[in-house]
Amino acid sequence: MNNDRMPNISMLTDFYEMTMGNGYLKYFGEKTAYFDAFFRRIPDGGGFAVCAGLESVVDYISNLRFTGEDIDYLRGQNIFSAEFLEYLRDFKFVCDVWAIPEGTPVFPGEPLVTVRGPVAQAQLLETALLLLVNHQSLIATKANRIVRAADGRAVSEFGARRAHGTSSALFAARSAYIAGCANTSNVMAAQQFDIPCSGTMAHSWVQMFGSEYEAFAAYAETYPDACVLLIDTYNVLKSGLPNAIKAFDNVLVPMGKRPLGVRIDSGDIAYLTKKIRQRLDAAGYPDCKIVVSNSLDERIIRDTLMQGAKIDFFGVGERLVTSETEPVFGGVYKLCAVEENGEIVPKIKISENPQKITTPYFKKVYRLYERDTGKAIADVVTAYDETIDDTQPYEIFDPDFTWKRKIVTNFRARLITERIFDGGRLVYKLPDINSIKKYCAEQIDTLWGEVTRFENPHNYYVDLSQRIWDIKHDILEKEQYNI
Repeated sequence: MNNDRMPNISMLTDFYEMTMGNGYLKYFGEKTAYFDAFFRRIPDGGGFAVCAGLESVVDYISNLRFTGEDIDYLRGQNIFSAEFLEYLRDFKFVCDVWAIPEGTPVFPGEPLVTVRGPVAQAQLLETALLLLVNHQSLIATKANRIVRAADGRAVSEFGARRAHGTSSALFAARSAYIAGCANTSNVMAAQQFDIPCSGTMAHSWVQMFGSEYEAFAAYAETYPDACVLLIDTYNVLKSGLPNAIKAFDNVLVPMGKRPLGVRIDSGDIAYLTKKIRQRLDAAGYPDCKIVVSNSLDERIIRDTLMQGAKIDFFGVGERLVTSETEPVFGGVYKLCAVEENGEIVPKIKISENPQKITTPYFKKVYRLYERDTGKAIADVVTAYDETIDDTQPYEIFDPDFTWKRKIVTNFRARLITERIFDGGRLVYKLPDINSIKKYCAEQIDTLWGEVTRFENPHNYYVDLSQRIWDIKHDILEKEQYNI
C-alpha cells in the first residue's frame, strides 16, 4: 500500500452520510452495526463480474481523517452538533472490515465488502467505498470480456484520453490489467501501479514529415528495437503498407533488426488485416505483428475474428474505460445487522421489488469446487460462525425456488471472504498487481464455459445456507404483519 498514491478523500461523501452520522451519534452513540456492499446485476448480461478496487478502499480508509478546514466547512452548514464535529476532528477508524479479494469472479447478492463497527463510522464509508469498488469492478469486468473475446491475443488498454477524469483513467488502467490486459498506454498508471507501458506513434508523426516513407524511416531509425508503424494516415494498402515494408527493408534489415509490427486505426479491419498479412508474409516479414485499434469492444473483436481477421494485438480505449455498453455497476451498501446486549440482531430492507430485498445478518461467502475437475459448483452465503465441512455431503438449494436442491459430494469448500481490518488495524497483506492478475485468470478458469459465454450464460448459483435462509424468511414472515 502507498498512502501517498491516494489523496485524502474523506469529504468525498454524500451529505446524508454526515447527517446520519450526526444523528447516529446522538441517538445510538457507539452502537455496533454491520453493513454489506454487494451488487444486484452483472453488467452486459454476463455470467460473472470481476471484483476490483479493494486496494483503493484500503488506501482510502488508511487516509481517513478530517482537517480543520473540513470541520469549518461542516460547521458552516449550521446543522451539525458540536459533539459530532469534535468526533470528526478526533476521528480514529476502529471498524472491522472483511472483503472478497481483488480479481475474484463474483456474483449478485454476495457481500463483496462487510463493515462492522460504530454505526456512525460504518455508515460514513458508504459513498467512497461504493465509488471505488463499483467503478473498478465495472472496468475489470468489461476488460475481461474484451480479453476473452480476443482469444489469446494481447489487449492493450488505450483509453486515458476518453476516460471520465484523471482518477478514472488511472484506476481503469489498473483494473484492466488485473482482468487480463497486457499493458497500458497510460504512463502515470504504469508508473504508479507497476504495469507494463506501451505505445508507438500518432498520425501527427506521419504528417510532420515530407513523406510517409520519411516518417517511417525516421521512426525505424529512432526505435529499431520497438518499431511499430501506423500505416493508415493516407491509404493502408496503396501507400502505408508499401512504405512500411520499404522502411523495414532499407532501415531495419541493414541494422540486423526485425520490425515488431504495423498498426491500423481505421477501415474495414477484417478485410485490411487479411491483405496486410499476405503482403507482409510475401515480403519476408511473417513475424511482423498486426495491431488494430479504433473504438473496439468485445463484440467487434469477436466478429472480426470470426470473419478471419489476421490480428495479433488489440488496442482498446474508450469502450473499455467507460464500459460504454453498460456504464454502471450497481453496487449498494446496506445495513444487515446491529449488536444489542452482545447479540447480533439481523436487519432487513424490504421492497415490493423482490430483487431489492436484502439478506440480513453477519455473513461470509464460501465457494464450492468439484475435486475432480477443479470447477466451481456454486457459492454459499453463510453466517459468520458457520463452517462448511467438505469431508461430508452438503446440501445446496436455490434460495428463491427452494425445491431445486442438490447434495454435493467430493467437493472442496474455500472461504473467499478475508479479513482486511481488525479494529481499525490493517491485517491483510495486499498482493502485488501481477499476483492479482494471475489469481484472476486462475479463478476465471475454474468457471464452466457455460458461465463464461457471452450469450445467455448459465446462471451460477449463489445459495444461502439453511441458517441464513431461515433468518431471512423468519423476518419476512413477521414483517408482513407489522407493516
